[in-house]
Amino acid sequence: MDDMRDPTLSHGPLIAASRVSGTTVYDPNGSKIGSIDDIMIDKLSGNAKYAVLSFGGFLGIGDKHHPLPWNTLKYDPGLGGYVVNISRIQLENGPAYDSREQPSWDDHAWGERIDDYYVPVI
Repeated sequence: MDDMRDPTLSHGPLIAASRVSGTTVYDPNGSKIGSIDDIMIDKLSGNAKYAVLSFGGFLGIGDKHHPLPWNTLKYDPGLGGYVVNISRIQLENGPAYDSREQPSWDDHAWGERIDDYYVPVI
């Protein structure tokens, strides 16, 4: 198939959401923090609202999920992943949930908690 027609390839400015999942996230020093587990998309605008970063476990067990406002991520083609100007300690202290629970994404207070925590970063 022609590369231009294959939606899974990401040579241009757009990327399929299925390819973002699993992409590595780095701190400003280029050290791996974790990887994107999911993307939360605003139903009305169609814009990506949060990237759910996964880290902290071993072989996928015990991972914590840390939702980050999408605009905190900057893609770095050289690293082939996203860079955030957030330290691992800031992430560990931020809003999170484990794989046994699922936050209520319809709860406005949950979204405000995430946004308020990361406001200084944006």
